[in-house]
Amino acid sequence: MAKPVLVAPRAEAQIRALDAWWRRHRKRSPGLFSRELGEALSTLEVAPNAGRRYPHSTIKGLRRIPLPATRHHVYYITGKDAVIVLAVWGSVKGSGPHLAGIG
Repeated sequence: MAKPVLVAPRAEAQIRALDAWWRRHRKRSPGLFSRELGEALSTLEVAPNAGRRYPHSTIKGLRRIPLPATRHHVYYITGKDAVIVLAVWGSVKGSGPHLAGIG
């Protein structure tokens, strides 16, 4: 059964910033981030457990799904009625996103 995917405000801000950066700096593929993110979100609607578990001290059930072409990850949890995206973060940053105060 499909679940809606909701995007937390912090993740929405990250998505807007990443999309703007990608469109400004990746002239050969300005829409790649947006397309890849859209595909991942569509996957999560029908297969919420598609991502791998990501251990976190305060957020139970945290998972992430990779965006391999753009080298980002979508961090999310699956609730009873929806999938909730908490962050979209660059995998090349060397650490996961700051999720303090979430969960």
